[in-house]
Amino acid sequence: MYSPVYSRPFVNAPHAWFKTVAALGLALAIGALCDSARADDAKPAQQVELKVGDPAPAFEARTDADTTWESSSRFGKRWVVIYFYPGDFTPGCTAQAKAFRETMQKLSERGVEVVGVSGDSVQTHEAFKKAYQLNFTLLSDEEGVVAKKYGVPIGKGGSAKTKGADGSPLEFTRKATLARWTYVIGKDGKIAYLNTKANPAQDAKNVAEFIAKAEEK
Repeated sequence: MYSPVYSRPFVNAPHAWFKTVAALGLALAIGALCDSARADDAKPAQQVELKVGDPAPAFEARTDADTTWESSSRFGKRWVVIYFYPGDFTPGCTAQAKAFRETMQKLSERGVEVVGVSGDSVQTHEAFKKAYQLNFTLLSDEEGVVAKKYGVPIGKGGSAKTKGADGSPLEFTRKATLARWTYVIGKDGKIAYLNTKANPAQDAKNVAEFIAKAEEK
């Protein structure tokens, strides 16, 4: 027969055990909820998928002249070509920019505005525009904010060495590398044309032909 001294812990033990289990269960439940919240926070934002006929997302960005370019003063009033490209001074992007430069007269006659967008800085854009005497605006999207609004894939940044307009060495770093996508925004402010596999040398020509045909309708 157990003495009162030893029977008391035995009697109280189940009650203490249930308290411990309950506390442990609550802690695990709270931990699970916290882990779930962290997992939800870590989920990447859903990729934007725009298509022809959708309203063009509004945005603002800094130009090669370090001024603010606002879509609100353009969309719905004129044709606007927005071409996203990987980076200034790269072979393909240089060919694309030069092609738009040569096509700008035809596009301007139709009231078309062209802007090139990349992850390069305002300063790099300024040097690129000067080096190739570009006659249209370049927009800086260093954080990929504009690209995300248009669903354009964004890769890692990089650095490169080249020469400026005067032949002097030029080195620059790019925070983000955007895919080569081209959009044409119609006078109604909606996406009229989208090319996710734009050919650098042919892009300007294709855009000009599309707008010319659209104007004839």
